[in-house]
Amino acid sequence: MSNNSFYYPQKMGRVMLLGLEEVIGKSGLASILTLGGLTELSPNLSPQKTDKSFSFETICQIQKSLEQQYGPRGGRGLALRAGRACFKYGLKEYGSLMGITELAFRLLPLQTKLHVGAKSFANLFNKHTDQKVRIEESEDKIYWHIEQCPLCWERTTNEPICHLAVGLLQEAVYWLSGGKVFTIEETACIARGDSACTIEISKTPLS
Repeated sequence: MSNNSFYYPQKMGRVMLLGLEEVIGKSGLASILTLGGLTELSPNLSPQKTDKSFSFETICQIQKSLEQQYGPRGGRGLALRAGRACFKYGLKEYGSLMGITELAFRLLPLQTKLHVGAKSFANLFNKHTDQKVRIEESEDKIYWHIEQCPLCWERTTNEPICHLAVGLLQEAVYWLSGGKVFTIEETACIARGDSACTIEISKTPLS
């Protein structure tokens, strides 16, 4: 592991491990952590610890191990599902901090909720982690630019691979909209040589 790394707080690392455990089970998670040489990790990490000690290298290694264990295609599907599961645990830990669980927020019009929710979510990462997120909007899309990304940290690939982030945003938008489904896809990735990992979120629901 590099000594000049970037980090998530341990509390957020725990959210990620809990999401993975929900999708692949305790034994599946243990296998992934063993494969990645991360056997010291566990979902039993203290939820109170907010110090930045969960490194980008660790996060990336977990993603790589998922692909090695289940194959690129299987790993991608599981990462998407784990990202969706992570939202539930993240909401429990950070929802009130972001202000998105308040009744006043829940009563806002859909487009306002998407706009405010995206900004609040980005601010959470920018303030509490070393991940850097920049929000951009057009008339019909929200662009979630991750300019310092742990999921593809120091990797080189031919296609976007930040599937856990896509799953997280899928579930976030599903929850914000009260159960509507939107097209959400990663169109650029630092691992592919792009300047940022960009996830495009349609503002118009499919259902």
